[in-house]
Amino acid sequence: MNLKIQFKVLLVVGLLLTIPLIAMQFTDEVEWSPSDFMFMGLLLSVTGFTGGLIFKKVNSYSHRVFFLLISIIIFLMIWAELAVGIFGSQFAGN
Repeated sequence: MNLKIQFKVLLVVGLLLTIPLIAMQFTDEVEWSPSDFMFMGLLLSVTGFTGGLIFKKVNSYSHRVFFLLISIIIFLMIWAELAVGIFGSQFAGN
């Protein structure tokens, strides 16, 4: 993957992670630990790099949309499980 694309993905991930960081300064409703930031940064980075790889390797528009949707669905399912535990695994949030 292109270094420029990797930089953009990491920049967007950093900007997205500032949202809960700023929210923690103004409310007690958001309580993220350093490990929460680490896991979400990893999850966002992997999803972003996967999207970049899909755009680079998949030529067919319909296949590209399909793989991007699958990637986004997997991201949302992992995020929901870590946040509130929709599947009841040992990694479930409170």
